[in-house]
Order: sequence, then C-alpha cells, then structure tokens
Amino acid sequence: MVLKLVQELFKVGQATVPYPFQPVELAPGFRGKPEYNPEQCIACAACTIACPPNALSMETDLETGRRIWSIYYGQCIFCARCEEVCPTGAIKLGSDFELASFTREDLTVRAEFELAACSLCGVYFASAKQLNHVLALLDQAGLPPAEAADRRALLTACPECRRKIDLPRVKPLAQEAFNDRLQH
Repeated sequence: MVLKLVQELFKVGQATVPYPFQPVELAPGFRGKPEYNPEQCIACAACTIACPPNALSMETDLETGRRIWSIYYGQCIFCARCEEVCPTGAIKLGSDFELASFTREDLTVRAEFELAACSLCGVYFASAKQLNHVLALLDQAGLPPAEAADRRALLTACPECRRKIDLPRVKPLAQEAFNDRLQH
C-alpha cells in the first residue's frame, strides 16, 4: 500500500516551486509593493487619506514651507487604494513582494515637496506641484479670460484670503436666497 502511494507521488511530480532557488510565477493582477514616483506626485494627500493601515503619511511644516510624504512598507497591506485614488498615477502596485529587511529605514521611502505661498498674505497653504497641476487643469478648461483670471486669483490664495475675496460676491447672493425663502 505504501509502495503504491510512493509510486503515485513520483508520477504526479513536484507540487510546489523550490522557492527561493527558482523564481515564483506571479498570477496576472498580482499586487506587490507600491512603487512610488515622486516626479509625478503632486503631494495632494489623497493616498494618505485612503490608506487603511496608515502606511502612508504626510507631514507639513508651515514654517519652512516643506511637505514630507512617506510610505512604510512594513505596514502596507498591498490593498491598492493608494493607486486607485492617485490623480496623477504617481503610485502603482508592482510585482515585488520580497521585502525582508534588518532596519525599519530600509522599508521607508520619503519624498519632500515645496509648499506654495498665498499670493495675498504669504502663508503656505498647499503643495506647489498640486497648485500648478490645478492651474494647468484650469487652463485646459477653456474658460473665458475674465472668469479664468478670477478663478486663478482664488486658487493662488489661501483658504482664509479666499473667504475674504469671495465674501463680498457671495453675501448679496446669500441675502437674496434668504429673502426668497422668507417670501415662500
């Protein structure tokens, strides 16, 4: 009986790959380590918000005008949420899955970005690359020159200055809407 079992096993062959001596064949759609391209990144923080295990982080230093993006692969679960939400395709899941390391620093990737200052008050408020990306999208929208200039002025201002610019324009509209509600 045992002899028949051994003969059957030899007929079937080897059931596993002798990894790591032979490379593993990856299935289509395999999700490995996220590969990050800082040249494409606009530091919008969409990936850091979407990351379930908080493997991605972003620190903003308003005094120096710098934003630091980082990923710690030791915490990453390769879920691909970062890839799904990235507006520029700066982060994509690759096929690398061998992440053994002796130090935490070897599993961390960082990138540094400049912040844009408000055109009115000079306070840092957004990534310069993100602002340039949004302004390029605005240029592609094909708006009339006057409207494009108004929107450009709003986009280059910090949120506080934006409110100050927009308040005089919005206040009459809000008052008109309030009056309409009172009449009905």
